[in-house]
Amino acid sequence: MPALCRACLTPTPAAPRCVTCGSPRVVAHDELFDLSIAHMDCDAFYASVEKRDNPELRDKPVIIGGGRRGVVSTACYIARIKGVRSAMPMFQALKLCPEAVVVKGRMNTYVEVSKQIRAMMEELTPDIEPLSLDEAFLDLSGTARLHGQPPAVMLAKLTARMEAELGISGSIGLSHNKFLAKVASDLDKPRGFSVIGEAETNAFLFDKPVSMIWGVGAVTRDSLEKAGIRTFADLLRWDRKELGARFGSMGDRLWHLARGQDRRRVSAHSPVKGISNETTFHDDTASLDILDGHLWRMSEKVSDRAKAKGIAGRVVTLKLKTADFKIITRRQSLRDATQMADRVYRTARGLFDQAGHPGPFRLLGVGISDLMPETGADLSGDLLDPDAGKRGKAERATDRIRNRFGPDAIIKGRSLR
Repeated sequence: MPALCRACLTPTPAAPRCVTCGSPRVVAHDELFDLSIAHMDCDAFYASVEKRDNPELRDKPVIIGGGRRGVVSTACYIARIKGVRSAMPMFQALKLCPEAVVVKGRMNTYVEVSKQIRAMMEELTPDIEPLSLDEAFLDLSGTARLHGQPPAVMLAKLTARMEAELGISGSIGLSHNKFLAKVASDLDKPRGFSVIGEAETNAFLFDKPVSMIWGVGAVTRDSLEKAGIRTFADLLRWDRKELGARFGSMGDRLWHLARGQDRRRVSAHSPVKGISNETTFHDDTASLDILDGHLWRMSEKVSDRAKAKGIAGRVVTLKLKTADFKIITRRQSLRDATQMADRVYRTARGLFDQAGHPGPFRLLGVGISDLMPETGADLSGDLLDPDAGKRGKAERATDRIRNRFGPDAIIKGRSLR
């Protein structure tokens, strides 16, 4: 059986330890050197960057997120052992792990590290499909002749290089399609390397829960459970037409995935459709001061991400969820695209006022879409707001100061609400 030591990066007999260096980090599989579709996922990316930049945090539980009323953006594995999870309300996370160190995220820093990882990937293949800052699909088909080594070896070298040069670890999933590669990358985290071969696909999936499918959230899972579908074995009992009639286009996708079939190609040109940020409140609130403070902070985060990616959006979206779970969405198209926090905030606040709902609310979200390069953004200004240009210049100046002295060098008063 083909095997590879991920410590010394040499082929080795399939055994508990490498015969060359003695490391237990040996991956062995019958199809190890034949597969070429991979998913690379950084391990607790934001928290790993913070620990790298502040060694005092190395052995401590770290949570990336906002204040006590915010939510967890991500958590290191020490905190995850205590039950802390992404999107968990911060108050709940701190109950589970009161000794955790809470760190405010530094999106610009994460973007820069992501770019460095992306550059390393591009040395292996041009066929890279990023899913977020910290994960991507790679298609290394046909690259063995170029590199003189099979994809599995190059992927192991990639994660070793990430650790050596950037101080960031990642986990690899290797398979024969995107669906299974992504499933595989979650099987052995952190610093994992998992393989799902073509020959074992059906046996591997048979007893697994359908929640393993990327995109099957709580709502879809509940719908599937009502139909008696909890595992892939349950899905296999359904006729393709019946699944389509019951679940629409999702039903056809489920039919194929139940058989481990995924014909999607790794696309290097999949566009980002939007940038958004939302928060679920610990306690439902109708306080305009609290809501306005969150609107500004979320607009700032959306703006930071847009500036980091060099893009802007022509449509601003506001999302509200009321105490009785009713979702209210409002959108406004702008005359020209924007990436400025001030303009996103003022548009979102106008949409909030127009919604006319007294609350209380349990969720608030802001986003931009209809994205385009930043070169055409914020050119015309606002004829109805002569001070918009001045505020824009002040925001750019603030950005330069924060880039030099840190994100807390200048803080707007409304962000403290």
